[in-house]
Amino acid sequence: MTRVAAIDCGTNSIRLLVADATVSDSASGAGETGELADLDRRMKIVRLGQGVDRTGRLAPEALERTFAACREYAAVIKEHGAERVRFVATSASRDAENRDEFVSGVLDILGVEPEVITGDQEAAFSFTGATKELGPIDGDSYLVVDIGGGSTEFVVGDDHVRAARSVDIGCVRLTERHLVRDGVVSDPPTATEIAAIRADIEAALDLAEQTVPLREARTLVGLAGSVTTVAAIALGLTEYDSAAIHHSVIPYDQVEEITTRLLHATHEERAAIPVMHPGRVDVIGAGALVLLTIMERTGAQEVVVSEHDILDGIAWAAAEEIHDAAKRD
Repeated sequence: MTRVAAIDCGTNSIRLLVADATVSDSASGAGETGELADLDRRMKIVRLGQGVDRTGRLAPEALERTFAACREYAAVIKEHGAERVRFVATSASRDAENRDEFVSGVLDILGVEPEVITGDQEAAFSFTGATKELGPIDGDSYLVVDIGGGSTEFVVGDDHVRAARSVDIGCVRLTERHLVRDGVVSDPPTATEIAAIRADIEAALDLAEQTVPLREARTLVGLAGSVTTVAAIALGLTEYDSAAIHHSVIPYDQVEEITTRLLHATHEERAAIPVMHPGRVDVIGAGALVLLTIMERTGAQEVVVSEHDILDGIAWAAAEEIHDAAKRD
């Protein structure tokens, strides 16, 4: 058993997982198997990607929010005594001209350098985290969709990744691009603004489909906050319940109804939804529309919702590194 810490720093949120990992070689010799037991899992909305789509730079206040979260996470990691820490940074820090400032700040606080990964690497981590406990499905494959703040990852695979693509659509990027005027978010969005978001999503799906056979897999697995929030609303939860959401199956009709409701609600109406995180109030409409449009494109009649995603994939990678090093020794 190995204790590891994984940090996923995206465009909208930064998340920490400290877990005990048990990794062993499978009896068939086909790779490694194991289990992750959570010790601490937490998330903060820091909006690292604030304004990146417009300015190309990480804003000073966004960096400070992120560094404050890193200081909190450093204390948690020290308390639990993690043997290995991996910090993965995704869309916003890939796009920013001043990402060196971000890298040096994280290194000073946590003692590890953030890995500013490519979209393909992001997709592989997400796939591992989402499907490792679901197991292989005979004669079928998974389409894993990770809807983030700045980008969305599409991965098709069975027991391994066969095709992956990251495209620049996400709930924060789409909201800032189409719904913000003079610093104010449309409340609610107009039909023209919603149509513009949908056009961007459709164009991104065309791009993704050049690489990933989106319509091939029979099982759609949805990840990240936009998807889990839609699931929580569909389940009628009065408070966010990760155990109830994990592996829930939400039909297309409910996704369509909830998306329509979110896009036509005011800020106050969305904020009043019991399971709505304050940091998602202004961006959830765009995120839900990404999910709905994907289901329409692929013909998926339901989405399997996973609370395990890139964060769990990062933890698995850290544990497997230790396991492989021990075997070599």
